Amino acid sequence: MKSSAIVHEYYKRAFDDYLVLVQVNPINYTGLELIVHPDGKLEKTKMEFDEHIKEDLEHDDFEQSSSLEFNLYLKGLKK
Repeated sequence: MKSSAIVHEYYKRAFDDYLVLVQVNPINYTGLELIVHPDGKLEKTKMEFDEHIKEDLEHDDFEQSSSLEFNLYLKGLKK
């Protein structure tokens, strides 16, 4: 399956002084984690998840987000 045909899932959680956004490929459980710091610094980490990632994120109080929000941070258009 081509990666362009995959509909990624997005999650976010705001902590006291930073924001975490997560992109999940629901087919192979890979993704990208963004950590947005108060000073605008962005950390990007490629991730490998397991089939329980949705339950894990829900347990950790992440909420569903959108591809637009994720990509605005990823491209540095939102801080």
